[in-house]
Amino acid sequence: VCKNSVTNESLGYAYVNFENEADADRAIDVFNFELMNGKPMRVMRSQRDPSLRKSGAGNIFIKNLDQSIDSKTLYDTFSAFGSILSCKIATNEDGSSKGYGFIQFEKEEDAKIAIKKANGMLICGLLVYVGKFKTKKEREKELYGNDAFTKVFIKNFDESFNEDALHELFSKFGSIKSSKIMRNENGTSKGFGFVDFENESSANAAVVRTKQPRKRAQKKDEGQNGLQSENSKFNRGVNLYVKNLDDSVNDDILRKMFSPFGTITSAKVMRDDDDRSKGFGFICFSSQEEASLALIGMNNRFVGRKPLYVAVAQPKEYRKIYTSQLKQHMNSLSHMHQQNGSNNMPTGVQPPRYFQPPISTVQAHRFHSGTQDSNKTQSENVAHVPPLNNPSNQR
Repeated sequence: VCKNSVTNESLGYAYVNFENEADADRAIDVFNFELMNGKPMRVMRSQRDPSLRKSGAGNIFIKNLDQSIDSKTLYDTFSAFGSILSCKIATNEDGSSKGYGFIQFEKEEDAKIAIKKANGMLICGLLVYVGKFKTKKEREKELYGNDAFTKVFIKNFDESFNEDALHELFSKFGSIKSSKIMRNENGTSKGFGFVDFENESSANAAVVRTKQPRKRAQKKDEGQNGLQSENSKFNRGVNLYVKNLDDSVNDDILRKMFSPFGTITSAKVMRDDDDRSKGFGFICFSSQEEASLALIGMNNRFVGRKPLYVAVAQPKEYRKIYTSQLKQHMNSLSHMHQQNGSNNMPTGVQPPRYFQPPISTVQAHRFHSGTQDSNKTQSENVAHVPPLNNPSNQR
């Protein structure tokens, strides 16, 4: 039995050496998942090669499992596809199932067969998902992409600020591939642009070395002063509603996704009673400006396999008013059509509109160069650019 070298307490696992392989196999068959002190034991062959343990070969992930499925049931179900080295259902602190689990097959080929044949299979009335297990690093690659962060996004500069001034300002951080200021149809500056560096280290330097202190994040108790405070938060346009989230996105990943746009005071993925993601959540920034930038940069951005929907969150009572007014609006329209068949819209109650707050402070941050349009901001770190004195005269 393995014990803590300091406290001499059991670490919860042990090794047993048998004289022959047949006895070891029989011990696994007899004792695997048997209860000991109220807990099911997991008995498997010892794998001393750490590279094999960490390679992920033969590992699969199963989700959407019924609460009645325990580790032994999962083992018995999937052992038909090949020899299983380990099998585990993820559980809460009270021992209840989280609805997903992991299996490691002895052979990678058996894992592939299990995925092919069991994915979409009906188990206890539920269609289960079976796929290759992905490490945290692999999941983050899917979420954030593989491209290096070489493109820096700069916003809120004066209309007189041109491409030459932009190039000159940022060339001190490293070799630049291209620089561009986004313009309206009439040629006037939109107040933001991009600088694409030759390498990621130069882009990082541009962000880090232009960074200025930010306003501190609100403490938790400062944001919980009743309905008036909550409504004020919504009215200021700093709280964003995010939906279409991938199942793998948790609070920390959500915060990481949006942190490049500014100071986040809270990030929450909503979950059901079984701790499964509901596919939506909320992000609260410290300012309208940061929330507006996040909305522009993240709305319709693909995260995993899904495009995000990002909007300014509204308090529940506002949504009720909107729903009520919209219902009145539709009833009025229906009544008018019933009376005279007219196509004229009624002039009664109109649904409320939301006007996005202006963006006003010059900032620079890394832009994630992926498959998105170049005029959509996809950043990875935010920094302020020092104010310029008449940039057009700096050459």
